[in-house]
Amino acid sequence: MSDELREEAEATLAARVEVGQELEPQLVDRFADRVEQEIDRRARELATQRRPTHNAPMIPLALGSLGIAIPLLGIAAGTAGFPGVIAVCLAIVLVNLLWATRR
Repeated sequence: MSDELREEAEATLAARVEVGQELEPQLVDRFADRVEQEIDRRARELATQRRPTHNAPMIPLALGSLGIAIPLLGIAAGTAGFPGVIAVCLAIVLVNLLWATRR
């Protein structure tokens, strides 16, 4: 429990004694809201810590692969035919797979 939340709990208990039963539900509700906010804050903090971070986005690699593939496929089809097209496609797939697994 954080020091701030502990102090707020102690203050709520002390105020409960002073204000009596009339305002007790409001004090309890306010403290419960504060505890929920703290839980939400900690959950967000844990989620950001556990979220995987990527060093480089994949979109530029994918767009670059497509941009390079078009002329390479044209050249391969014109010079080597179908086996050349297959070789270019395999090379592009391998580059993308190696990039993805390296991360």
